[in-house]
Amino acid sequence: MRVETIQLKQLSIGYPMKHGMKTVASGIDGAICSGELTCLLGANGVGKSTLLRTLSAFQPKTGGEVFIEGRELSTYTDKELSRKIGVVLTEKPDVRNMTVRELVCLGRSPYTGFWGTYSKEDFHIVDEAISVVGIESLSSRMVHTLSDGERQKVMIAKALAQQTPVIFLDEPTAFLDYPSKVEVLQLLRRICREKTIFLSTHDVELALQLADTIWLMTREEGVTIGSPHDLAQQGHLSRFIEREGISFDSETLTIRINRND
Repeated sequence: MRVETIQLKQLSIGYPMKHGMKTVASGIDGAICSGELTCLLGANGVGKSTLLRTLSAFQPKTGGEVFIEGRELSTYTDKELSRKIGVVLTEKPDVRNMTVRELVCLGRSPYTGFWGTYSKEDFHIVDEAISVVGIESLSSRMVHTLSDGERQKVMIAKALAQQTPVIFLDEPTAFLDYPSKVEVLQLLRRICREKTIFLSTHDVELALQLADTIWLMTREEGVTIGSPHDLAQQGHLSRFIEREGISFDSETLTIRINRND
């Protein structure tokens, strides 16, 4: 069943500057649904990370409203948000002397109380998250020894252990080789059956093949929302992708590099 977990109403986003706020996008209306993989596409500097940080409550909106499960984002306490939203950022975790399982256990922090004591149930949830992501063989490895692809899967497992209905991911396939990019996006595709997953990515062709819904963010048109095929047929994707030497096939959703031999 398609449920609108997140609703944006005339949202404006931006960031602080020396002499006030810089608005990078405004008038954003849309909904992000559970059971779907929703991908945010756009050029560098258009405001994708700002949008994700705003929805994650890491920075304030400059106008409009954001509703998470029918409740305005600004009315949540930090503790409530930690049980509602999981976030996976681009930055690599700079940790030493910590195993994969120990890092995934940190996802249980919103539930462990002041002393951070894990219960049997907490450990069961951690092991289940590790199993869902398929990293059992990495469980006892030290985090700093992992490859980029392995590390990203660990961070996704940590977000799953947090047991939030919503997960935001900022460039989860950045710095990964192509096979790892595919594995991570396919993993998110499976997970989204029971979650609301919203991610930004520069891997346009992979997103078009795997996403249910695309949020296309451009300076000219703002945020345009639709299925990959709808956005292709309406010409939005061609305008975003095509330039000299690059063409887009709206039927197969593939990008072609035109070589002039």
